[in-house]
Amino acid sequence: MMGICSKTLLMKIKYMVFITLICLSISCKNSSEKSKAIQINDQTNKNMEQQEPIKFGRDYSMAWSSQSPEKVAGFFASDGMLQVNDGEPAIGTEAITAVAKGFMDAFPDMVVTMDSLVTKSGKTRFYWTLTGTNNAPGGTGNKVEISGFEEWAFNKEGLVQESKGHFDAEDYNRQLKGTD
Repeated sequence: MMGICSKTLLMKIKYMVFITLICLSISCKNSSEKSKAIQINDQTNKNMEQQEPIKFGRDYSMAWSSQSPEKVAGFFASDGMLQVNDGEPAIGTEAITAVAKGFMDAFPDMVVTMDSLVTKSGKTRFYWTLTGTNNAPGGTGNKVEISGFEEWAFNKEGLVQESKGHFDAEDYNRQLKGTD
């Protein structure tokens, strides 16, 4: 009788170990799947965060192409700053509107395209290409294609607080004058 009880007990223990291993296996699999789901969601969130600046950059380039300088200024904080090369900084939306208007008046067919967007150390660089014909009154009538970038710092509301723009002024002036 004792042998039968021992065999039964041993079988029950093996059965319980087997069931426990199955439960652990299922638990680990679910945990792994949850971990993968979290990683996917984290990656999706990162992609969403990356998409937000890209959309901002595309919308910003469309504003520059719109012939509506107020649209450009709308991307800046009310006390934001836009500086072009080493020029005097335009501070506030009224001054930024005036800078945008100057370019738009000089190039009524101006198109600004976003070439790329790079974020590093809390700054975002918006690389762009401007094409247009200097058909403003008193303009040269020459076509210009110039590339450059703006380095942005954003405020808490997601607006540009500071933008420092850079492009090759010599090449720009050479194209504007039509000299080689």
